[in-house]
Amino acid sequence: MASTVGSRAFQNARAQKKLKKQVETLLPAAFIAYREGRQADVQALCRQLLQDFPSVFDAVHLLGVSLVESNRIAEAVPHLERAVQLDPRSADAHSNLGFALLNLQRHDEARAALEQALVLRPNFPTALRNLGTTLLRLKLAEPAIAAFSRAIALKSDDADSWCNRSVAELMLKRWDAAAASAERALALRPRHFEALVNKGLSHLELRHYDVAETAFNAAIAVRPDMAEVLAHRGRLNMLMGRRTAAEADFDAAVTRDPTLEVAWQGKAQMSMLTGNVAQAMLACKRVLERNPTAEVALTLLGACLGRLGDTANAIAHFDRAIEINPDYDEAISKKIFYQDFLSEADFAVQQATRRQWWDAIGSKLPRRQLVPRSLDPDRRIIIGYVSSDFRMHSAAFAFLPVLRGHDKAQFQINCYSSSTAKDSFTATFQSIADVWVDAVHLSDDELADRIQADGVDILVDLSGYTTGNRIPVFARKPAPVQVTAWGSGTGTGLATMDYFFADPVTIPQEVRHMFAETVYDLPSVITIDPITDVTPSTLPMLRNGHVTFGVFNRIDKISDEVLAVWSKLLAEIDGSKLVVKHLALDDQLVRDGLLGRFKAHGVPEDRIACIGTTERLDHLRAFAQIDISLDPFPQNGGISTWESLYMGVPVIAKLGRGASSRAAGAILKAIGLDDWVAEDDSGYVEIAKAFATNPAYLGTLRAELPELIAHSAAGNVATYTRAVEAGYRRFWRDYCAGHAG
Repeated sequence: MASTVGSRAFQNARAQKKLKKQVETLLPAAFIAYREGRQADVQALCRQLLQDFPSVFDAVHLLGVSLVESNRIAEAVPHLERAVQLDPRSADAHSNLGFALLNLQRHDEARAALEQALVLRPNFPTALRNLGTTLLRLKLAEPAIAAFSRAIALKSDDADSWCNRSVAELMLKRWDAAAASAERALALRPRHFEALVNKGLSHLELRHYDVAETAFNAAIAVRPDMAEVLAHRGRLNMLMGRRTAAEADFDAAVTRDPTLEVAWQGKAQMSMLTGNVAQAMLACKRVLERNPTAEVALTLLGACLGRLGDTANAIAHFDRAIEINPDYDEAISKKIFYQDFLSEADFAVQQATRRQWWDAIGSKLPRRQLVPRSLDPDRRIIIGYVSSDFRMHSAAFAFLPVLRGHDKAQFQINCYSSSTAKDSFTATFQSIADVWVDAVHLSDDELADRIQADGVDILVDLSGYTTGNRIPVFARKPAPVQVTAWGSGTGTGLATMDYFFADPVTIPQEVRHMFAETVYDLPSVITIDPITDVTPSTLPMLRNGHVTFGVFNRIDKISDEVLAVWSKLLAEIDGSKLVVKHLALDDQLVRDGLLGRFKAHGVPEDRIACIGTTERLDHLRAFAQIDISLDPFPQNGGISTWESLYMGVPVIAKLGRGASSRAAGAILKAIGLDDWVAEDDSGYVEIAKAFATNPAYLGTLRAELPELIAHSAAGNVATYTRAVEAGYRRFWRDYCAGHAG
């Protein structure tokens, strides 16, 4: 027994000696090979050692690390897991395992491994950086920022941690912080590709387009074939109004990567801008086939459907996008816009969705602290108008007469323009303004800063939730009094918006409690300047022998409900015809779709005439073909209603259950045409039938309408502007009284 024991001891001693010799020979050679980048040699030496001695921690760990370096990550994981088993106290082993799992997108496991590494070694910059990246992949931006910040505190020259922190800040829409972190990364490594992209993205969101362009171009110089950067530059070009350049970038991006979502979404947006709805829909569907939860593509497809008049389906797409991303600003804004086209959406539904924007987005924006100012209720008031439509745009026709007619002794006029487009209208607005600010390149915070610096007393929103709005600026409340008016008269839902210019018909007393704003009545919700370039023609019915109805409104306003009513009156009024005019009818898909909808109601194509884009004077002259205009519902006309009336063409309207479905009726009642306003569908048809058979009355009214408008408070722009100014003075006096002392 003793000899056996002695023999075993001798054998163990020999084995230990052999192990020591192999380890002392092979392991240093493996480490030297690793430092020299000879990964194949590293792996061969480690495997040779482990074949006889599988529990040597350093060999197991080094083999795993070498396999990671060779991008054989799945093969590396079992070795790194074994290393952790052999030495549970090794922070490096846990960290390297976490890194490998991160690269395999096993994010929860990676997080656990990296957190254990940090338990063992709290001040471990590499583990902190990789933990931050893992948390980013798990969409945990705040903890990711904390991890990156700890890594930077330990190693301030870690460009990757600075860069990745900017990614987390982009996720949280902290654009200024993201830009600053990207700049720190670039100061350490000027050609850091990801940092250049992050710099471009943050400045793109901040509207610093020149800075963003420089960053994107620098990133493209580093990696010319990176499709995603080309797509981001395409977005930039699109926002700057450079459509040809934008299309070229999006095309180049999808050529390099046919699956890239941001590029196809950009192509969809460009197609919508150029009026090609069919192409836009194809681009959206291309994205959604691969990723059914792409909220941007869902929202864009919804906008396409809305453009075609399929409002209910459009809103279903917006709701799906919001379900995926509850604080997706664009989806909520588009839902607000298109809900005004939905018959079932009454005041309560419309205002609830506006409150949804406030709850999800506006309420989270930092409120401004206002500096003290003179509270003299009778002093000259500084009015700030904010719009992206100080140009040839339908909304501009509504607020131009007010801005032009202001009493400059009582009111200073500041205009904050958020559009790259400029034309003769822009020049007119610039000549009217006491202070003109090109705000398109100012971030929301920078614009709020400028408004505060300018001492604006009353800030007026002229856009609502239409394209180019600066509603987030109003959510910050940079002025003592805020008003929404004219551009989109439906309310905002903002707790920071004080007043809403409307009228008693558009917003009845019984629904005003639903609005976030206090409703202040004007003679009508909008007015326009008198039209004198073109005068009313003779009644076309007299030369045609039949009545011709006209619809000079956007095609997406032609709901299924109103189309059914129009089809009914065409069927019941012998020989009657309908002229539909809008620029969207240049698109064959839109034109064919509209004619097909009428055909489904039994209306032959020869009863419908479609007219597309024309110059403005030709647009007005086209009313010479029309005896009676038909207002759409539930989304009414506004400027088109006034234009028709000035051309001597009366309008039939129906009062609905929301602000947007009562605007035309309010205009008609404001100038005394109450008999042209229906309460329901049958009343709408009866009005058409009654007046279509009374050419004598129509002829007289055609000649008298311009004068009738001029004598109304709603149509007389001087009277209307004084009513607006009386509102401003009252708002300011109430503010001064409330803040005195």
